[in-house]
Amino acid sequence: MPLPRTRQPRLQIQAVEPILDCGRFPVKRTTGETVDVYATMFKDGHDTLAGAVRVKAPGERSWREVPLRSFGNDRWGASFTPERPGRWQFQVAGWTDRVATWQDEIRRKVEAGQEELTGELSEGAQLLGGEVTVEEGLAAEAGDRHDEATSQTFEVDVDRVLARFGSWYELFPRSWGGFLGVAEVLPQIAALGFDVVYLPPVHPIGHTNRKGRNNSLAPEPDDVGSPWAIGSEDGGHDAIHPELGTWDDFDAMVAAAKDANVEIALDFAIQCSPDHPWLKEHPEWFNRRPDGTLKYAENPPKKYQDIYNVNFESEDWQGLWQALRDVVLFWTGRGVTVFRVDNPHTKPVPFWDWLIREVRSKHPETIFLAEAFTRPSMMTTLAKLGFSQSYTYFTWKNTKAELVEYMAQLVAWSSFYRSNAFVNTPDILHEYLQHGGPPAFEARLVLAGTLSPSYGVYSGYELFENVPLRVGSEEYLDSEKYEVRRRSLDGPLLPLVQRLNEVRRAEPALQRVENIRWLETENDLLVAYAKDDVVCVVNLDPFNDREGVCVIPVALGFPPAFDARDLLTDQSFTWRVGRNYVGLPAGKSHLLKLAV
Repeated sequence: MPLPRTRQPRLQIQAVEPILDCGRFPVKRTTGETVDVYATMFKDGHDTLAGAVRVKAPGERSWREVPLRSFGNDRWGASFTPERPGRWQFQVAGWTDRVATWQDEIRRKVEAGQEELTGELSEGAQLLGGEVTVEEGLAAEAGDRHDEATSQTFEVDVDRVLARFGSWYELFPRSWGGFLGVAEVLPQIAALGFDVVYLPPVHPIGHTNRKGRNNSLAPEPDDVGSPWAIGSEDGGHDAIHPELGTWDDFDAMVAAAKDANVEIALDFAIQCSPDHPWLKEHPEWFNRRPDGTLKYAENPPKKYQDIYNVNFESEDWQGLWQALRDVVLFWTGRGVTVFRVDNPHTKPVPFWDWLIREVRSKHPETIFLAEAFTRPSMMTTLAKLGFSQSYTYFTWKNTKAELVEYMAQLVAWSSFYRSNAFVNTPDILHEYLQHGGPPAFEARLVLAGTLSPSYGVYSGYELFENVPLRVGSEEYLDSEKYEVRRRSLDGPLLPLVQRLNEVRRAEPALQRVENIRWLETENDLLVAYAKDDVVCVVNLDPFNDREGVCVIPVALGFPPAFDARDLLTDQSFTWRVGRNYVGLPAGKSHLLKLAV
């Protein structure tokens, strides 16, 4: 092995935390959330060491420094708090403090009774720039930075708090009177405690191969088609459907959302109807079979004859990437900074890495929600490279064992994967809801809102809509994807929705996922878990009342007996460490605040 060309630092910096995949991806935080940095730092010999965490905010050129403090046994740490979104950088720097090292040596020799210190004082004079006595040397200011070493640079991807915690409400604007109708109902949605109003695609809808009601291949002349069949003679991804309103109407809706303190989220679906302008302007961006015909989208057994996917293998892939980035930047320019991304797992990972960085370098407040129901490796990679939050398989986890197992996975991913538990979507009506009636809807709502910091509701849930297209299907009969429904904000579940959202905002324990602790109930149809000082107990049986217990372990740190107030009903109970009787009607819950 050849000699190094330059002298290497003797100080070693190892085991830096927090990092993800050896630093390949950034860890995630939200604004105001502390980043605790740790490192192992040591050097041969007995020199006195010091160091700092060096921090660079997005867009800044200079590094800030936070001094390291020693935790003993070569472990050091410091903290910093990002105050704005974007990609932050940090390093761990360490050095030998020769002045402090010399002072430590002199101090120990004096304490040992050594009086002959001529040689030591000559060393001190050289370090301090002049003759000194023992007393002067010991009183001198330390802080020399000799032989400084620096770790590699790591990143922290900082989002707004909304990326970690929030309540989403999904609606089709054409069922609410277009953009102005949505603007009118936004204050009511905000009063229910929702933070985001998510709109499926608002673009022009194609005519060719348009789907009829209930996904029929034989549409009637007045059928409106699926919003995901994007593009017509009226434009593509940077246009709005004229039946939803004008651009002034759209801007008024966005302004109304800001006034109501909610945000509009748009759907970013990378697909085109046969009538999309790109089909004529850029035919090379689309997949063709050997016989020259275009290949429509499929997800067997589902077929989407009204949709063509783009070809990421196109020779003009760079032009395609830039066009898609420009679509997102067009909408951020109109005040939209939240996007629900349709099927990102069917597009290249490097594309998303590039696009999200491009957008967030200009608009770091932008939030991307990944609708990726696929294998864990793809779901986690999308989260690591920049998606702010992700859909989960919560919709299909309905038993106690399924919930416990799946939440363990989400907790293990929680440093980079932020879950959003939608209780339903226009595509997902689980059989638990189909057969369980209102109690099933109540149970799933409380589970979603207390297990996951972010959760979502698709309109109609509050009305207990539960009729499938056919037996065994998860699609709705008379799906809103293919027809207009005359919607208004009512429904018997809304009082519970409002109260649950109030509790979520008031209780920090419900704004995180990694603090969950499962509690014994001695009944598999009752599920119970603690999040700090909040305990949730849910009857998973939508048909029958159930009895059991909720065991509060000593390790939670509560006194032998304490008050437990139900935050949903305002009832109060006296609970104790150990077994507590629980009896709940079908689908009902306790959401208890435990008094310390």
